[in-house]
Amino acid sequence: MVLALALGVAAPGRAAAQTAQAPPTPLTPLPPLLPNTVQPGTAAPAAQPAPKPAPKPGAKPAAKPGAGAKAEPAKPPEPPPAGGGDLAYGAYQRGYFLTAYAEAQKRVSAGNDAAAMTLLGELYGRGFGVPQDLKKSRDWYKKAADAGSSDALFALGLMALTGQGEKADEAAAARLFKTAAEKGSGAAAYNLGLLYLQGRTVPKDVPEAAHWFEVAANYDLEDAVYALAVLVKEGNGVDKDNARAAKLMAKAARLGHVTAQVEFAIMLFNGVGVPKDEAAAAAMFRRAALSGNAIAQNRYARLLSAGRGAGQDKVAAAGWHLVAKKKGLGDPMLDDLVAKLPDADRQKAEALARKWGG
Repeated sequence: MVLALALGVAAPGRAAAQTAQAPPTPLTPLPPLLPNTVQPGTAAPAAQPAPKPAPKPGAKPAAKPGAGAKAEPAKPPEPPPAGGGDLAYGAYQRGYFLTAYAEAQKRVSAGNDAAAMTLLGELYGRGFGVPQDLKKSRDWYKKAADAGSSDALFALGLMALTGQGEKADEAAAARLFKTAAEKGSGAAAYNLGLLYLQGRTVPKDVPEAAHWFEVAANYDLEDAVYALAVLVKEGNGVDKDNARAAKLMAKAARLGHVTAQVEFAIMLFNGVGVPKDEAAAAAMFRRAALSGNAIAQNRYARLLSAGRGAGQDKVAAAGWHLVAKKKGLGDPMLDDLVAKLPDADRQKAEALARKWGG
């Protein structure tokens, strides 16, 4: 049985995996310090990465931004982590924005604390604990940038790019991203790569985009790793190298990039850049399918229907097909499989589809 595994239909939630000649359009900027970041052009909408306030990477605020100040939770602040952790940042992480603001102000008053200044810029920019004030946000970011913060430079770049409290200026954003990237901001490097790839105000320069994606990939930013993998796979701006592309795609997949999981599963199934391994491909398709990717759901259904890489299970195959079909990814072959199931098995498949499809 021949399995049609070339990707051609966009999966909801992530950019579609790239076809043979399509130029890569890798997702949205990350990590956003302010809402309404740059749109990636023709790619399908991307899942929004978790925000990362500047003092440390990886934070996710406990509330959504809004026009007014956000109230402090009605419970006493938790103690700082053992060993004298960052109280201001810890409070921000847990949603205690008034506490975060107060602690950051104390640190700014006590000295030239770039991390605390950046946090104040974040709080004013999002309206967390204080009324939203983009001018104050930008002022604090500028002070933090002057004090050496690459995160603040990145935030200023996003404000310039998106016109947050000022006229949008992509060229200025590129300059700020470049300075921030040179100071160690992986997110700025990724965004700069996007600007070179898109070629709007900044002249299109795919080799330069690849360079900055590689810089960002060294910080384990999954979108950057995936973007670089696509360029290497297609030989776009860099030498075509299937083995290197597979290595990068595998890394992006491990980091949780769902589209990379689909693309790497296809590389595993076809033995492109890696030894052919249908069982590993099926497992990777299943992982991406469980994350809601319609392409993965369809490909995994095909593998199950044929018993390739996993035991043949026509009921489960029908269930995954129904989930993908509900999202708009049809497949006449699998429609035929569902139609030929006994009524009892078809009902089981429909039950599985409801379970997996949410």
